[in-house]
Amino acid sequence: MTAQTPPPVIGVDDVTPSTRQGGRTRALLTPTSAGATGGFLGTLDLGPGERISEHYHPYSDKYLYAVAGSVVVEVDGHEITLGTDQALLVTRGMRHRFHNRTEAPARLVFQISPLAPRPDLGHVDTEPVPRPQDAPPTVGGVR
Repeated sequence: MTAQTPPPVIGVDDVTPSTRQGGRTRALLTPTSAGATGGFLGTLDLGPGERISEHYHPYSDKYLYAVAGSVVVEVDGHEITLGTDQALLVTRGMRHRFHNRTEAPARLVFQISPLAPRPDLGHVDTEPVPRPQDAPPTVGGVR
């Protein structure tokens, strides 16, 4: 047997957040950063009053877990409140957006799986993004 390289440990502070859609999205464990082959994991931080613009994933499901705070997730026109220690599944093709309507910051952990055939096919914006000049989170590629 040959020795294998141990998997990387990647912290939130190790990743520059994307603010393109609003809030701060960090893709932590990805094909590029960790050699992921089936999906990727990240965090989404929203300050009081912050929003993430509407979008959908044509090839992937999004698993959400609220670590802190509370957000309203609008899924195909339905408002769902997701609070601390609650989880929600948004299946592929469902339009969704996030809004922190509270006075406290919120943090979600998300997993997107499976990966799209190419990174540029994984995400579709359905409304204007607040910061189009900013780059989206780095997800794809080969490590």
